[in-house]
Amino acid sequence: MTLMFFNSKTACRKGFLCVASSVLLLVSVHANANCSAEPAPRVNWSGCDKSGQDFSGKDLSEAVLGKANLQGANFSGARLKHADFNFSDISNAVFDKARMQGARLVHVTAEKASFKEAVMDDASFSRSEMKQADFRQARLKHAKFYEAKLAGANFTEAFLQDANFSRAFLVKTIFDGADLSQAEMKSVLAESASFKKANMTAVVLHEADLKFVDFSGADLSKASMREAIIDDAIFDDAKLGRAIWFDLKRCRASSMGSCQ
Repeated sequence: MTLMFFNSKTACRKGFLCVASSVLLLVSVHANANCSAEPAPRVNWSGCDKSGQDFSGKDLSEAVLGKANLQGANFSGARLKHADFNFSDISNAVFDKARMQGARLVHVTAEKASFKEAVMDDASFSRSEMKQADFRQARLKHAKFYEAKLAGANFTEAFLQDANFSRAFLVKTIFDGADLSQAEMKSVLAESASFKKANMTAVVLHEADLKFVDFSGADLSKASMREAIIDDAIFDDAKLGRAIWFDLKRCRASSMGSCQ
């Protein structure tokens, strides 16, 4: 295959050239895929069917797995640092204890996928469909879940410091005991979600829909809930010291269970 390359600055001055270069790059990735290749760092399985296969403990660092069918595959304990899963189907796949720092999982379908105790700092899950995914005790510092659909997902005791959940769908999602300190959760739809005993210090919840959310025992010190909807939310024993309430009122340092 003959590939054409464009100077990025020149190409993006003209819309059609910028689009053309992106298309050529995508075609190049798929053209170079080798579905029969053995598991190895930087392997290119783009668009391949690897459903149900066992890759536990394998080194797939920087692997290209975009648009692949990985349903039910086993990646337990695998090394997947900076791997590219964009647009792939990983429904029911298992990534327990995998090392996935910087992995890209944008627009993936991941219903009931399991990531228990996986290390995924700086990973991106933006705009992914992840209903009932399991992230219990996973490490997700700086992870991006922008506009991700996570209904019923489980983040119990996960480490999510500085994570970005802006505009995510979090209905009935569980964050009990999780560390969400300094996380950004602007405009999330989190009706009936649970944050019991979660560390939510300095979390940003601007314009979030928090109806029926359970914050019992959570630490919301210095959190900002500006213009959030908190109808029927539960704040029993929640720490609210210096938090910004939905009506822009700043809570007293001693506030507990309600903004005083």
